[in-house]
Amino acid sequence: MNRTLSLIALAGMLAVSSAAQAAGNIENGKKLAQTCAQCHGADGNPTDPQYPKLAGQYRNYLEHALTEYKAGRRKNAIMALSVEPLTTQGIADLALYYSSLPTKLTDLSHPPKK
Repeated sequence: MNRTLSLIALAGMLAVSSAAQAAGNIENGKKLAQTCAQCHGADGNPTDPQYPKLAGQYRNYLEHALTEYKAGRRKNAIMALSVEPLTTQGIADLALYYSSLPTKLTDLSHPPKK
């Protein structure tokens, strides 16, 4: 009985640990983002308008986009090379990091009031 309870407790701890890891590690995301900074800016807000702003984007959107690039369903030669070495965990970490940053995104359908 005690052994069964111990195994159940261990399985529960492993499940929580696994879920926390899959949720993302912001510090690892920050390290991985150093490669992205060349195009997307050091803070996820590029100065060149041809590159998308990543800072403040929805986390699930970023995870989905990176996963699509990695799978080849979303096409861009630069992004395909950039995401190639990323693991699922690395994608989660990057998405968490960029979604946590202050954004400079604007909604042109609702321009700021002056």
